[in-house]
Amino acid sequence: MWVVKLGGSLMGTPALKGWLDAFAQFGDGKVIIVAGGGVFADAVRDAQAKTGIDDATAHQMALLAMDQYATLMAGLNEDLVMASSVLEIAELCLQNKVIVWKPSEMVLADKDLPRSWNLTSDSLAAWFAAKLNAQHLLVVKSMAFDDAEVIEVEDLMLEGVVDSYFGAYSTGRSFKTWLVGKNEFININQVITHQSSPMMGVEIVARSQS
Repeated sequence: MWVVKLGGSLMGTPALKGWLDAFAQFGDGKVIIVAGGGVFADAVRDAQAKTGIDDATAHQMALLAMDQYATLMAGLNEDLVMASSVLEIAELCLQNKVIVWKPSEMVLADKDLPRSWNLTSDSLAAWFAAKLNAQHLLVVKSMAFDDAEVIEVEDLMLEGVVDSYFGAYSTGRSFKTWLVGKNEFININQVITHQSSPMMGVEIVARSQS
């Protein structure tokens, strides 16, 4: 199983439709998509600045922003379906569906998760991948990467590429984590059907593993 985080920066670009169409074609029963917050989360930040609501309230609203982006994604390809729970996802995977996760229900039910802007959709994708016992987590970013085969998660957190909780939720888990550029959807067929590891992107590892 593949959990794929598609960030808000892809919204409005051909890359978003490219990823969604590629998954609809090749990802049957194997792919669960996690949406970022995008412009919907930006609206929450603006509302917080104007009203002074606390971070816990803004966090709840930001999760609903992720739900909105998930709804938008499903609206861009009729072969994608939405799901909110592990049980729903298991049933839909058996039907060979490609799923877009609506996270608010599951995340708000877990009282141990931080409720602040420090926990972003990147870490939630990792948390979710662990819940599903996924084999791979792809984090798609609108940026270029060098030719390195691995990159340390500590460096990504320091540079702000991922949030400060990402290492805790992604290392020592059942899945491998990969950072890929926004246009790599052209290779997704061979990646999903490959039996060992992706043929694209950079593997994210903890410093002790590099």
